[in-house]
Amino acid sequence: MPARRNTRPDWVRARQIALGKRIADLRRAAELSQEQLGNLAGVERRTVQRYENAVTDPRYADLLLIAHALRVRVTDLLKAG
Repeated sequence: MPARRNTRPDWVRARQIALGKRIADLRRAAELSQEQLGNLAGVERRTVQRYENAVTDPRYADLLLIAHALRVRVTDLLKAG
């Protein structure tokens, strides 16, 4: 995979972190473990952990499945601040 020509702006990283925190907060509010959310969304527990820690960005399909599992809209996951 070729390297990025430009680094991402700081606000992008801030949004990634906010998304991960929102996923974690909503998961806890739903009283689900990372393993349980992963099973409901069809991803590995480690993948949920990476999303919550903003190590990797979720694919759009995964966002749809996570939102469905948490019983929220995708826009609730992506809303700013």
